Amino acid sequence: MSTTTIRIDDALKARMAEAAQRAGKTAHSFILEAIAQTVAQSEQDQALQALADGRWGTLLATEQTVGWDETKAYLRQRAQSGAAGKPPAGTFSPTSDKE
Repeated sequence: MSTTTIRIDDALKARMAEAAQRAGKTAHSFILEAIAQTVAQSEQDQALQALADGRWGTLLATEQTVGWDETKAYLRQRAQSGAAGKPPAGTFSPTSDKE
């Protein structure tokens, strides 16, 4: 296990010490947990971004999508009866509203 030194503002250090005490942890374990949570969140964010990029690429390549109104109707029917036919895909045409 390696050692890393960090410089912490006195006010933040005091807040961290109080939070660690409230959680019943040492400052060391509190810091390690905070770092682990931040790294995990960053990894999840990156995975979600990669998934979104992939799906956007597929949408642009196939131009097939289901509209929001059809999706809502499908989900509403699934929630009510537990079974619903999937809505048919329509054609997607990217437009720019920022011109």
